Amino acid sequence: VQLQASGGGLVQAGGSLRLSCRASGRTFSTYIMAWFRRAPGKEREFVAGINWNGSTTFYGDSMKGRFTISRDNAKNTVYLEMDSLKPEDTAVYFCAADRSGLRIGSKHSNEYDYWGQGTQVTVSS
Repeated sequence: VQLQASGGGLVQAGGSLRLSCRASGRTFSTYIMAWFRRAPGKEREFVAGINWNGSTTFYGDSMKGRFTISRDNAKNTVYLEMDSLKPEDTAVYFCAADRSGLRIGSKHSNEYDYWGQGTQVTVSS
């Protein structure tokens, strides 16, 4: 499985961005999908996750109310809508897949099997 993230860029504080992550393969619809991020000098941080059909979503504490994760299984794509962006949201954002489909709610990066290459998000003040 290959994951291809896109949609990053430069945005002013208070603005919005929509990230996309497209997966190869036929089993995308069975995966739990998630977004993580890594800011300069910081550890990788959980952002948001979604179960196989989108009925369950879960977020990191600092993203609740500002970020929305969704998926389109027909397009093998997961999205991250980011609103009210802050300079501290600046990071490389990675999408990840849990092929077991069982660890709903997991925020631990070591429980995800596949990773995309990352897309840079920069929020200016």
